This record gives sequence, structure tokens and C-alpha cells, in this order.
Amino acid sequence: MTDTSTTHIIVIGNEKGGTGKSTIAMHLAVKLLLENYRVAVIDLDGRQGSLSKYVQNRRHFCEINHIVLPIPLHYRFEPVADYGDIPSELKKLDDTIRELAQRVDSIIIDTPGHKNYLFEAAHTYADTLISPITDSLVDLSALADIDPANGQLLNPGPYADFVWTVKKQLASKGKSYLNWIVCGNKTTAQRSRNKAYIFEVLDKLGKLYGFRFCSGLKDRVIYRELFLDGLTVLDMQQEQLRRKMNLSHLAAKLEINNLAEFICP
Repeated sequence: MTDTSTTHIIVIGNEKGGTGKSTIAMHLAVKLLLENYRVAVIDLDGRQGSLSKYVQNRRHFCEINHIVLPIPLHYRFEPVADYGDIPSELKKLDDTIRELAQRVDSIIIDTPGHKNYLFEAAHTYADTLISPITDSLVDLSALADIDPANGQLLNPGPYADFVWTVKKQLASKGKSYLNWIVCGNKTTAQRSRNKAYIFEVLDKLGKLYGFRFCSGLKDRVIYRELFLDGLTVLDMQQEQLRRKMNLSHLAAKLEINNLAEFICP
């Protein structure tokens, strides 16, 4: 395991696609950049490349509008087809993280929505692991197998099992604590019995599995709209943009700030 003791590594991971990992990764990166931290992002979901596209859109927006916005260093890895190439790719990832650890204060790693060798490797570098989850019973099944008859916990889900294995690996290498956070993302704004039930279950699971749960980000149109320009809600009142913010935008900005505060109080 690479010695990155002076660099905080944040891994965005969940064994489920469509939970909004790239949105969280980019907003956290910009949040840290605006606070004058040096930040790099690594996109390990290179085939889909949502985070890479986000960064590319941001660069393009700055170029055509002749403005300067903070942009993180960016690296992209795509899974290889030949299993024989995996060891060299893992070494390349390790070398990249080792090199970045000498240059930046934080590395944010966006993982695929399914388990592969890049997904597994990324988790072993985490100081903080953020697992976004929607208010869906389908997403909840990645963390726990719930009895539909009485709502009782039957078994840990596949992702919870995997993180437990990672924790044991990290402990064996001297890292006794993993700051694991499960956060709601793309959740409905309306109150519902289903949402309340899922959040209640997640709060209980956190005590069993060793993660902290926060309500996170709601499903807001602004997050999707800003993607095309590579912007975040944190950019909108910068001197060069001065975009008018409505109540929904201000609420989104508060959500991001609260999430960042929850990660590192």
C-alpha cells in the first residue's frame, strides 16, 4: 500500500450504478479547490467516463467564455480487456497515486458502479469512503438483505461485505480506521413512508457496519443542468459568473457544504 499519509484520499464507491457518484466527486473537488486545497480527481469508471466528461465540460466552458475557474488535476483509467495486463494497470494506478500524493492535499477517486479490479484497488487507498445511495430498496440491497415481511435485517449486502473485507485488509497494514460515510443522494424532496423507512434502516445499519449516515443531496434539476457546463452550485456566485440563485440553488449549495462538513468536521 502506498504511503500517502499527508494526502487525504476520498473514494466515492458503491456496488450500484446510477447513485450520482460523479456529481458528488466534482462538487467535493470544487469545494476543496475554493478553500485553496490542491486537489486531483481520478476517474476509474473510464468506460462511462462521467467524471471525466464533467471536467472536460468545465475546461471547455472556461475556454469559450474566457474565464478562469478552479479545475482539479484529472486522470482517467479504463478497464483493460486482457487479464494479463491487470498487474501493470494496478502498478500504474499505484504510481499515479504515489506521484499525486507529493503534489496535492486531496485525491478524490470515482469508482465504477460494479466491482472490478480498479473498483477493488481504489478502496484499499481510502481514508474516507463515501457511498451514495438513493431512497430505493434496490439500492439498499447492496448494503443489507432485508426481510420483506417484517423489515428485519437478514444478512449484510454484497457491498457491506466487501467493505468489511477492505477494513480488515487496511487494519492488517496499520490503518485501523476507515471514515465510511453513506449519504443519501438523488433522494426525493417529498416526505414519504418509503424514504423514512430507508433512512431509518440506514441509521441502524450504520451502528452495525461502522458507517455514518447523512441525508446528503436531493434530486435537484440544477445538478443535472450544471453538468453540461461543467459547473457546480458552488460556482454560481463567483465574481466571473454572478448567476442568479433561487431558493432551490441555495438549498443545493447548503447540501454540499453540509456534506463536506460531515466528512471532515
